[in-house]
Amino acid sequence: MIRFEDVSVTYEGAAEATVRGVDFEVPEGELVLLVGPSGVGKSTVLGAVSGLVPHFTGGTLRGRVTVAGRDTRTHKPRELADVVGTVGQDPLSHFVTDTVEDELAYGMESLGLAPEVMRRRVEETLDLLGLADLRDRPIATLSGGQQQRVAIGSVLTPHPRVLVLDEPTSALDPAAAEEVLAVLQRLVHDLGTTVLMAEHRLERVIQYADQVALLPAPGAPLQLGSPADMMAVSPVYPPVVALGRLATWSPLPLTVRDARRRAGSLRDQLAPSAASRAARAAPDPKRGGTPQARPSDPAPTRRWLPFLRNHKPTPTTPPATAQPTAEIQALSVRRAHIQALRQVDLTITPGEILALMGRNGAGKSTLLNTLVGLAEPTTGSVSVGGLTPHRTPPPTLIRHVGLVPQEPRDLLYADTVAAECTAADHDADATPGTCRTLLSTLLPEITDVTEDTHPRDLSEGQRLTLALAVVLTARPPLLLLDEPTRGLDYAAKARLVTLLRNLAAEGHAIVLATHDVELAAELAHRVVLLADGEVIADGPTAEVVVSSPSFAPQVTKILAPQRWLTVAQVREALG
Repeated sequence: MIRFEDVSVTYEGAAEATVRGVDFEVPEGELVLLVGPSGVGKSTVLGAVSGLVPHFTGGTLRGRVTVAGRDTRTHKPRELADVVGTVGQDPLSHFVTDTVEDELAYGMESLGLAPEVMRRRVEETLDLLGLADLRDRPIATLSGGQQQRVAIGSVLTPHPRVLVLDEPTSALDPAAAEEVLAVLQRLVHDLGTTVLMAEHRLERVIQYADQVALLPAPGAPLQLGSPADMMAVSPVYPPVVALGRLATWSPLPLTVRDARRRAGSLRDQLAPSAASRAARAAPDPKRGGTPQARPSDPAPTRRWLPFLRNHKPTPTTPPATAQPTAEIQALSVRRAHIQALRQVDLTITPGEILALMGRNGAGKSTLLNTLVGLAEPTTGSVSVGGLTPHRTPPPTLIRHVGLVPQEPRDLLYADTVAAECTAADHDADATPGTCRTLLSTLLPEITDVTEDTHPRDLSEGQRLTLALAVVLTARPPLLLLDEPTRGLDYAAKARLVTLLRNLAAEGHAIVLATHDVELAAELAHRVVLLADGEVIADGPTAEVVVSSPSFAPQVTKILAPQRWLTVAQVREALG
């Protein structure tokens, strides 16, 4: 169905080809997963299937790409639209209408399908992707994850024979990601749809792939093989594979189920360490049982939940004598007839890393927006460093709190890296050169980027680092990040973890809104779960995520009932 024949792509002004010698075939009715580190050219390969490369991006394509027998060099994207459906990393760039239902119908209308066919397919897609309750909602009012599902739905309704997906689950919560992947499986198995997909969160998708196409390094030849064979040599791999490599299992497991079946001896090896960890966390009988939460710990709002009513987590935050960085009391926010937050109480202390988790639309981004003054409380109060954010002038507020949004480029307006840094220094009233110095410190390899580089030409990791440097130039005590690992491979994510740990050690309080359970397990001291705008759990990471089937990391699921969160913890315990 898709055939690459010795394909190389060189963009205008580039000294070398972005990809070269790509030669592989995707048979009809298979799901092929394209993997590799950031910057190796995965998006270029995907763009060549839809004709966006080179017709839209420019540059030179050598070799031949055919889809259902059509040569993409001689067929422009609009001439492939009935065969290929494409969803890129940024769903907002796809939308051409205002409401969910109109967006689902637009592609079919462009192809001239009959109204009764359009109506039936819209209803089918609304049900498939769990969008029925959102059909009349303006797209601008949806969360990032909801927009992602609408973007996927808009390319499903025309029933293309080929789907090209770039990071399709990056903005989705675990349950929503499973729903989308189940839909893709149904399309592949029942309808014979061909799927070529790139995804960094391999822990979600590797088990669904029929084959894996590996781009191991920039300019390196593409390798095609079974998922297990490719994971054995890939420079990027999910935690389940990392655990398998550590335990020297062969063949490597790709699913939690396979790993659990083989983890008996590993659990036995870890048992002494697990017992020691449990003893350290056990109640102290001299103090009368379970350690009490400090007065500054936020109270749960749904006291009818037995777990929350009886649970008093072991404090992991700095001493209660520390002045809180931010306090939220009885906060409710209503916008566009939607109750986004309900009676939220939260205290954030210096040096604390807090992960906000919950399904799409639970209120995570709204909570961040209230802390940075972009959303006004309907009732209740928000205080950051003694200031009320929505009533504080931006030049003052940026010295107390900074937000890196889901799309870091939304924060970047200048035409060059140098101009961004100059503007950040000016806005923060900082010494000239402060932002650029921060940029080099946060990510040393970015020094290879010239001052004249446009921010849009940076990789996802570099763009995130630039946005972080812009925000940190004012040295705000509170740092907020909304889905910071979208588009990052495992190596870039590891660098982000190190960076944020260092900032927390310097006293910055950090709040992450994330669906990345592996990031929360690796980094967060504390997890707050939101549902329908309410706090339903708040406590130390190990306690909250271990008790949640949806938000538990892979290592926890594999080694349960022992309470391990990450491969790094297991490696350390094994010595």
